[in-house]
Amino acid sequence: MSPFGTLEGTGFEVLEPEFSGCLLHCERVERLWTGARWCEGPAWFAAHRTLVWSDIPNDRMLRLDELNGSVSLFRQPAQHSNGNTVDRDGRLITCEHLTRRVVRTEHNGEQTVLADRWQGRRLNSPNDVVVHSDGAVWFTDPSYGILSHYEGRRSDSEIGACNVYRIDPASGAVDLVADDFVKPNGLAFSPDESILYVADTGASHDPDGPRHIRQLRVSGDGRRLEASSVFAECTNGLFDGFRVDHEGRLWASAADGVHAYAPDGRLLGKIRLPEVVANVCFGGTKRNRLFMCATSSLYAVYLNTTG
Repeated sequence: MSPFGTLEGTGFEVLEPEFSGCLLHCERVERLWTGARWCEGPAWFAAHRTLVWSDIPNDRMLRLDELNGSVSLFRQPAQHSNGNTVDRDGRLITCEHLTRRVVRTEHNGEQTVLADRWQGRRLNSPNDVVVHSDGAVWFTDPSYGILSHYEGRRSDSEIGACNVYRIDPASGAVDLVADDFVKPNGLAFSPDESILYVADTGASHDPDGPRHIRQLRVSGDGRRLEASSVFAECTNGLFDGFRVDHEGRLWASAADGVHAYAPDGRLLGKIRLPEVVANVCFGGTKRNRLFMCATSSLYAVYLNTTG
């Protein structure tokens, strides 16, 4: 275990030599803010150097100004928002549990509903979202937001399953792309977009359920998913949200911090945190700062790689 870390319970665990090359050995994990109930969905806005993320149970979104380190309220109520991302035009895309929809915040502040139904039936509770280079929005739809009033509103599923969907950038059609997940959760593309990684957190409500990330081959036209296999099994808790760096390494949330995986699925090392991690994203002016949403707090560390 590395001795680095300004907070008790933080540091780096090197399991493979490659992980050491991802670290800046003068760098330490920082806790930037605390005071949430469940931090999720970090999204980086490069134009104004801010990070936006969700505090789901408190029904609010928060904003970090990297220039001065201040944290302020971004949106409340926030419809128990969960996952967020930024599209190719710099607009915020958000998964909302309470309204059971995926929305886009336009540059003038107005919201556009991108998806709230599939085949006429309401979605469960969109969870995480990613944008393909062709402009298509891909999102997961487990049932967490309709299981209780804590992170949404208790309700029955109209679809009766938890799926992965694609929103067509031209027509706006919502297409089902994967229907064999128990609880699809975080998702991200490989750098060349030939693979879509999707976490399955079925073990959250079934001890025998999945606790892994799957890799699914993306079709040549970028519209469908093909061959699928398990990429990695979580060794501590459950995977939730994750991101992929420019060399194809996957940085995944877990119960004991962030786990870094090589493109071939080898666990390279861990960033240890004292709280359960829900999601991460790369940001900063050089996209070499990993922001980590961990239960009640926002953490960050500079790395020798970029997102």
